[in-house]
Amino acid sequence: MDLFSRSWTALRAAVAGLRDEDFGQPSGCSGWLVQDLVCHLVIDAQDVLITLVTPAEGEPTVDAVTYWSVGDQASAGDDPLDALIVRLAAAYQEPGLLKFHLDDVGSAAGRAAELADRGARVSTQDQVLTVGDYLSAYVLEWTLHHLDLIAQLPHVAGPPAEGLARSRAMLEAIAGAPFPASLADSDALLIGTGRRAPAGDEESELGRLVDKLPLVLG
Repeated sequence: MDLFSRSWTALRAAVAGLRDEDFGQPSGCSGWLVQDLVCHLVIDAQDVLITLVTPAEGEPTVDAVTYWSVGDQASAGDDPLDALIVRLAAAYQEPGLLKFHLDDVGSAAGRAAELADRGARVSTQDQVLTVGDYLSAYVLEWTLHHLDLIAQLPHVAGPPAEGLARSRAMLEAIAGAPFPASLADSDALLIGTGRRAPAGDEESELGRLVDKLPLVLG
């Protein structure tokens, strides 16, 4: 099973195992509860399905790393889409309905990814890239959101080690520099994307790299 499938399967399994009360806990995404994050994952799954059936011609314009743009600052929560997701998540009312929708759409996205030709070219966000690079880019998406999911839920299993390692490598490529070897993969991802601030000793180990952080991915 490739890293896209392994990471996505693990994330969906983690959501499937959540207790009802877990949905009202804060997630690692600023301003979002767990229920909001899960609703966002439904939208992500829809995006995967849409992209995989949007063929493109011409040479790729981005790859798995350059697919990601780096913004100046994280969303303040007033983005129209962010606000829509919060309202949509609340409309589910019962966590079981949100679980069901993610399982339904998420399973379809997973099957579509398994069946897709990795060498084919697709279009998304006005960019062209191979299916392989697109799915590889989403390993970072799934891994970061898996870390967001468990931020306040220590009883929930985290992302696969292989996905963490691959995501770290991609984030280092985006940053143009490696993170200190003393940092665990999960810590490198959390600190690198601004999900938590580095401690004093971590900041000193980051050296000049700290000036580039956080990397706000979009």
